[in-house]
Amino acid sequence: MPPPFDEISRVVTEHEDELIEFRRDLHQHPELGRAEVRTTGLVAERLESVGIAARRLHGTGLIADIGAPEPVIRVALRADLDALPIREQTELEFASRTDGVSHACGHDVHTAALLGAGFALKAVEDRLRDHGVGARLIFQPAEELMPGGAQDVVSQDGLVGVDRIFAVHCDPGLDVGHVGLRVGPITAAADQVDVTLTGRGGHTSRPHLTQDLTYALAKVVTDVPAALSRRLDPRAAAALVWGSVHSGGAHNVIPATGKAGGTLRMLDAETWEGVEKLLDEVVHAVVAPYAVAADVTITKGVPPVVNDASCIDALTAAVVGAGATVASTPQSLGGEDFAWYLTHVPGAMARLGTRRPGGLTYDLHRGDLVVDEGAIAVGASTLAGCVLASAAHHLLPRPSGMRAPRAR
Repeated sequence: MPPPFDEISRVVTEHEDELIEFRRDLHQHPELGRAEVRTTGLVAERLESVGIAARRLHGTGLIADIGAPEPVIRVALRADLDALPIREQTELEFASRTDGVSHACGHDVHTAALLGAGFALKAVEDRLRDHGVGARLIFQPAEELMPGGAQDVVSQDGLVGVDRIFAVHCDPGLDVGHVGLRVGPITAAADQVDVTLTGRGGHTSRPHLTQDLTYALAKVVTDVPAALSRRLDPRAAAALVWGSVHSGGAHNVIPATGKAGGTLRMLDAETWEGVEKLLDEVVHAVVAPYAVAADVTITKGVPPVVNDASCIDALTAAVVGAGATVASTPQSLGGEDFAWYLTHVPGAMARLGTRRPGGLTYDLHRGDLVVDEGAIAVGASTLAGCVLASAAHHLLPRPSGMRAPRAR
């Protein structure tokens, strides 16, 4: 059978200081989605330093295979490379040196953990080959964009020959050493929504001679989410939240254009698939009394991440093998483009605890996010362990005449 979990953990421990330094380097030099040029290069260099050849994707990101070239089972492990357009406010010694950009979602931790998993799997590669086991490391660009980089990976044959796929995501609400698992949906569907209003502007003393666009935009911001709550099944848990609203630039001028941007999230995939027409209808109904023109653009983002039960079994074994603690975790309204991989192959995503025990609870997508770097080794051992656990199950002895299925 494949190597034991403790051998994987031993190799990760040997490299832990190196992985922490690597993560800090990435943290100091964050790069936005589809611009992760330096990050891609650094990952490639570190992989090549231990004999792992990487294939670069068009633009940014890379893929590397370890183990049997034509495996009986191939398990993919994914990390995301990109940062967010958020100014860091941590005052860490290794804080971001790029103004207005930071790793406020923990992707630097994901990347370092996957690199560590790669080191560990490379150390036992001969035995993986002997048992027909392959591992694919996917360092994906642009998870924070819509549409995200997962579809870039799929379009460049990143899942060809893959039987299942795993990932971890930082969770600052869980203590380090804990990994949150859930069978079924663990994230929500998410789209990007942009509403642009245009109309006849003018002087604020004569609103009756204009089309009061700012007032109409305010109604969009407040009334559209309310109307959707009465038009959609409440079990879908739809939430339209605005993150950007712009209209005008002077106190006494009614502008001729205004914009609102936000995200529409929901727990139910079926409702998500048919929401575009309804949203457009509601926006136009809300602004109709003010005689302004409305343009509604929905950029389809991601379906929910739905964790496969057998893959959660493998993750459970991997977490225990890493010496960590399995924790239950609820479905959230957060969106994750890892979901697109799961429309092609079964897989699962785990929540990786990053909170220092007894320390502060931070949140993702905030400039003050601080993680306990002990999570890197836990993530690395867990990801590598998913390969071992998946292989062990797949390669169990079968009744006479039955063969393990070949990878697609």
